[in-house]
Amino acid sequence: MGRSRVKEALGTIIQKCPESPRIAVVLGSGLGLFAESLDERIVIPYGDIPGWPASTAPGHAGRLVWGRLEGIPLAVMQGRLHYYEGHSMEDVVFPVRVFGEWGAELYIPTNASGGVSHNLRAGDLVVLTDHINLMGLNPLRGENEERWGPRFPDMTRCYDAELADIAINASMGEGIPLHRGVYIAFPGPSFETPAEIRMARMMGADVVGMSTVPEVITARHMGMRVCAISCVANAAAGMTGEMLTHEEVLAAMKEASGRLVSLLRRIVAVAGSRDA
Repeated sequence: MGRSRVKEALGTIIQKCPESPRIAVVLGSGLGLFAESLDERIVIPYGDIPGWPASTAPGHAGRLVWGRLEGIPLAVMQGRLHYYEGHSMEDVVFPVRVFGEWGAELYIPTNASGGVSHNLRAGDLVVLTDHINLMGLNPLRGENEERWGPRFPDMTRCYDAELADIAINASMGEGIPLHRGVYIAFPGPSFETPAEIRMARMMGADVVGMSTVPEVITARHMGMRVCAISCVANAAAGMTGEMLTHEEVLAAMKEASGRLVSLLRRIVAVAGSRDA
């Protein structure tokens, strides 16, 4: 990915936003309410940013929102970019590169997922502790930009343990149950088969989805700390005998959005103040 393309996009953004964000947040399907709760909001449609690909997935507004939460400057994506939309992997992680160049220190992606573990139910929230990449691609493939990060970045502590503890404590403070779990990523857009879900469970996955992992790899490559929250929208394929639809995902996320917004606000307030 050309650094010049990232710089061009960032040049447009910083003309509109008064300060670099301390934290970058990505809102998954149906979770746009968090951005609406920020103070001093500045909204930039993706189409107004040079080089920024369009988001076409249902439930994703396609806007970058700058704002403050308890004085902490944030950059929030209302809608992410998915590999299954036809974007290259370079495009999928383009926003993460922009956030890294902009100076974001923490990266907090959220997503909708299917529950692989029998211990999870629709509406449950999960803070990720690790992931399994079955998307078939890695966003760092190709020439490495040494100013962004090393050729072979370590992924042992991909998801920050301290931030996960902050999330758990925040959930207890809000009275919102929060599980810990491993996310497995498939390329999509077809939902997984029952056999694939049985395989995922045997591999140690708790939730399954079609996003997040390329972003997290890229964020860690650039030195950002990561705390990812997944909302279980339904039981994964074959677990209940029911057919899966994206409408079901959006309905479940709408029902859970209030809890997730409350949790995100507390996580940002605590993590942002500690990194100040």
